[in-house]
Order: sequence, then structure tokens, then C-alpha cells
Amino acid sequence: MTHPGRARRGRTQLAARCRTATEAPAFGMAVFCLILLNAALMGAETYSGLAGTYQQALHLAEQCCLALFSLEMLLRAGAFADRPKAFFRDPWNLFDLAVVASAFVPFVRENTTLLRLLRLARVLRTARFLPHLRILLIAVGRSLPGTASFLFVGGLVLYVYAMVGWVCFAEADPGHYGSVGRAMLTLFLLTTLDGLTDAVRAGLEISRLSILYYASYALLASFVLVNVLIGVVLNSLDEAREIEEAAARDPKRREGPPPAGNRPEGPEGIGSATAGPDLRERIATARRALDEIEATLPPPGPRPGRRLESSHSGS
Repeated sequence: MTHPGRARRGRTQLAARCRTATEAPAFGMAVFCLILLNAALMGAETYSGLAGTYQQALHLAEQCCLALFSLEMLLRAGAFADRPKAFFRDPWNLFDLAVVASAFVPFVRENTTLLRLLRLARVLRTARFLPHLRILLIAVGRSLPGTASFLFVGGLVLYVYAMVGWVCFAEADPGHYGSVGRAMLTLFLLTTLDGLTDAVRAGLEISRLSILYYASYALLASFVLVNVLIGVVLNSLDEAREIEEAAARDPKRREGPPPAGNRPEGPEGIGSATAGPDLRERIATARRALDEIEATLPPPGPRPGRRLESSHSGS
């Protein structure tokens, strides 16, 4: 029967060794080059001549890449052997685990198209080793709620202008405004201001008031809404940059708290592991106050009982 303390020490030593390996710059560079090699192999498979001539070599190279990716995930998981829950708190670990483990799922391995798409997701793992790309991906993820609101407002504006265009230009220009769907497609293409000049000229032949229609749409859709979307993305980019800077200053925030078995015991351990610097300052202040009180007290004198004994003996 294995002693719990010995097993805990074994997990701690394993985590320390794996962490030393995974945190080495050479390890990150090797994995980054492996991801690029995997992407190059996928690109080579798209050429029928290369795929037919070197089919076995490409398949063998893909299996080697998969084996190395699996070894990488084992090392990354081993780095969290002393605190397994912290491994699943990192979204990048979950993403890497899902991408690598998908190649071993029976249904996915039999579906060539799905397997290639999941292999393509390995290329996105380069964001783990490129801080600026990681910031952009985090910003995109944090901007999704604001982007959803923008799409709702933009779709509402597009639908209202499409209905107005159908009412005004359906008979004269059925190719662009014959239905609300065609009108929305026309206005969506005009959002980039490409072809706006031709649309304005065609509208002036129908009615001079069409200039108000196109001018208001260009001002609202191309300038106001697009700038609102840019503002949402820039705000999310600033938040993502702050998150990465905070994680860089405090790497333990991403890894999670240490396991309970490794926390030091006693007042000093409480101050460093769970309580924080505030409690340490309070303890130090209390100790200084006790020292000052002890210094003001008079020195202890002889006991009354002994004084009486000495007086009786003298008599």
C-alpha cells in the first residue's frame, strides 16, 4: 500500500520535471515548428501529384506529428500532476487537448473531411506561442457579445431601408429592389461604398429624392455603424491586452492555487498561501504592539510569600 505522503511527493517531483521541460524556450520553439510542419504537410496533400507520389511518406509524417503532439500533451498534463484541476482551468489546455484527442476518436478517424478540418485546427495552436496573436484571439472572443448587438442593430437598419427601397424602386429597378431580399443584398453590398455612385445615378433617374435615401443610408450604415463595430473591437482589444499583462505579472493566476497538500502550515504559511499580505501586516502590527506593552510593564518583584518567610526567619 502506497503511503499518501510518498505519492504526493512523487506527483510533485513529476510535475516539477515536466514543468521544467515545458517551460523551456526550446520546447516551445520545437512545438511551434512542429505545428508549421503539420500545416505544410496539409498543404502538400492538396496537390494531387505530390499526394499520389508520396502518399506513404505523407501518411507516415502525419503519424509522427500526431505522436509528437500526443507526447507534448502528456508533458503538459504531467506539469499539473500535483494540481490536476488547474490544468482544466486554462482554456488553452482544453483547446489543445480537444484538438489532439480528436484524432483518436473512432468516428472522427473514419471521416476524412472532419479529420482534415480538425487537423487544420492545429494551426490555431500557434496562438499559444505568439502573444500578439493570442491577444487578438482573446479580443475577438470578448467582442462577440458587442458584435451580436451590432449585427442586430445593423440587420434592423438594413431591413428598414430595404423595405423603403422596395416601396420606392421596385417598379423602376426590379433587378435590385424587386423583393426585400434583393433590396437587402443590394444595400449590404453598398455598405462598403462600392458601387454607390452608380446606384445614386440610377436613383436620380427615378426621383431626385433618392439622393436623401442613399446619403442617409451611407451615413448611417457605412460611417456610424462601422465605427461602432470598430470601437467594440478596440475596447475588447484593450481588455485582452490587460488580461495578458496581468497573467504575465502573475503566472500563478493562470495556473490556479497550489494544492492543499503543498500549502505551508502555521501563521507564516497562512499569510503566504491563503491570507495574503494584509494578514501578515496585521500580525506584524500586533506583535509590535505586544512588544511595546511588555516594555512598559514594571519588572517583576519578589513574591509576597517569600518576603514573609524571610521576615519570620530573621525574627
